[in-house]
Amino acid sequence: MNVLFLCTGNSCRSLIGEATFNHLAPEGLHAISAGSKPLGRLNAGALALLEREGISIEGYFSKSWNDLTVTPDIVLSVCGNAANETCPVYLGQVMRSHWGVEDPSHAEGTEEEIKAAFMKAYKILRHRIEQFLALPLAELQKDPARLKAELDRIGTLIP
Repeated sequence: MNVLFLCTGNSCRSLIGEATFNHLAPEGLHAISAGSKPLGRLNAGALALLEREGISIEGYFSKSWNDLTVTPDIVLSVCGNAANETCPVYLGQVMRSHWGVEDPSHAEGTEEEIKAAFMKAYKILRHRIEQFLALPLAELQKDPARLKAELDRIGTLIP
């Protein structure tokens, strides 16, 4: 099963989702990330956070959804609900759910406050990923409506 973490720029939240998912997922589950308008670079704060958490960043890069090498089974949009942010809609015929997280790359303040914004985004995504991985996926794949409901429920969870 391939899970796509989708955002506009594919530099921060979708990267954190992809790397964290792949760090935690058992064999047979794989995450990818992409953006509708990729920035072409990864956010330094996101990379630093992943390294501090012991999550490999090797091989990750900012890419367009047009450049995906696999077709996702599930698309999780991670754009936040800020007034000026519109999350792209993946056009493929796949299961979609919105797991909105505010963008820490826009955080302002002291270095500690900015690090805290990244940690908050990471904790939300990690908690949701852990909940996803705890689902009886083999059973839920046979019941798409129930799987969609579970994904939508998980997308509202805040640790």
